Amino acid sequence: MIAIVDYGLGNIANLSNALHYLGYETIVTHDVTKLKAADTIILPGVGHFKDAMNRLNELDLVPVLTELKKQKPFIGICLGMQLLFEHSEEGDAEGLSYLPGTVKKITGSLPVPHLGWNKLNSSLPSLQGDVYFIHSYKVHTDENVVATANYGNPVVAIVQKDNLIGIQFHPEKSGDQGLHILDQALKGGFDL
Repeated sequence: MIAIVDYGLGNIANLSNALHYLGYETIVTHDVTKLKAADTIILPGVGHFKDAMNRLNELDLVPVLTELKKQKPFIGICLGMQLLFEHSEEGDAEGLSYLPGTVKKITGSLPVPHLGWNKLNSSLPSLQGDVYFIHSYKVHTDENVVATANYGNPVVAIVQKDNLIGIQFHPEKSGDQGLHILDQALKGGFDL
């Protein structure tokens, strides 16, 4: 059973549909007992970093998520990936600090948000292909990076450390390539 964390900021319907299409049983919840019973945790997210952290704290989910990320596969998607890091400029907010790094506004000559299809760059052939992005902030880290995209400057697209995976783009909106990456993440991650 895959638990999609429902804290009010996520594209949960599309993600749930993608998981069902892949053959996974899912539950959308913020109930601690159900989260603990799940085999895998997915932390989605669309919106503002500080609002997301405030909502996770209001629901008292931070302690349980911190414990669960030590015990089972844990995947953060889009804003959910950014929340895995230490701090964001978006609202000057502390993150979950599961991974080293910060989240900063995308800068440069290209339009913000980074919106649409972009090619992944990775040493792993299975992670090379076009996927769908929509974000105005990006992760800055030199550790655990599995794939990047180029948007004037490198954008961290996938990170992995042990059972913890972050995906910046929307795999559920990225066609067959995105579904393949999501399935790989759920089956134990990427062979590094």
